[in-house]
Amino acid sequence: MDNILDFHGSAVFVAGGSSGINLGIADAFASRGARVAVMSRSQDRIDAATLHLRRHGGTVCGIAGDVRDPVAVADALKTAHDQLGEFDVLVSGAAGNFVSPVLNMSPNAFRTVVDIDLLGTFNVLRQAHQYLRRPGASVISISAPQSFNPTIYQAHACAAKAGVDMLTRVLAIEWGGDGIRVNSIVPGPIGDTEGVRRLAPNEDTRREMEATIPLGRMGTRQEVADMALVLSSSLASFVTGAVIPVDGGSSLLGGRDFRAAYAASAQARKS
Repeated sequence: MDNILDFHGSAVFVAGGSSGINLGIADAFASRGARVAVMSRSQDRIDAATLHLRRHGGTVCGIAGDVRDPVAVADALKTAHDQLGEFDVLVSGAAGNFVSPVLNMSPNAFRTVVDIDLLGTFNVLRQAHQYLRRPGASVISISAPQSFNPTIYQAHACAAKAGVDMLTRVLAIEWGGDGIRVNSIVPGPIGDTEGVRRLAPNEDTRREMEATIPLGRMGTRQEVADMALVLSSSLASFVTGAVIPVDGGSSLLGGRDFRAAYAASAQARKS
């Protein structure tokens, strides 16, 4: 198994790879010998992420850029390709979100999430195709349970992530002839992320969240990264167009109710 998940000689590009789940994925590939490039809007975060990844001793490339800007995406991918060569693995994980009912949401607020999550994913995948190893590349989009579970106060994320998963399926068909596999990972409540820390800021709210998960606990960034490793290995050589939850079964119970989180956020804005 360890030899199968050895990525020495592989090149990996992670969009949104400077923090959270995406940095965990980049770290997992770097720890197994891959040459890794990460892209994010914040230069400070990129600097911190590349410093973190370089502790594994391999080649690391960090580029600041906004996935909503196709020119910036094209430049970042070219820079990474010039340094790392053809990409064996491409991960698109940049995302934005907030909690709001539709009637309190402006068109610009809705569009911002769609632009980051859906348009950003399109930009990364579309621009990267020319640099993907053919055959053999693994493309992974990081989705969310809102893509298939209608979730109150998450209309923007529901729409955006549903689009990401449908894009995954379409590209799995269109790019299958090139030998490129395209899949989505759907993380559930992942305890060691900023998002969950905001939604469950104390032990009581954490226990309430864990009670909604059939496996009875939060997931970890490493568990999401492990799925990315498996999907990019020969263990998944016949897997494409899949939307795979890594959520302890939480999505089986439907969309979460974000009314309490919205109320807490509204109260914080008033104080």
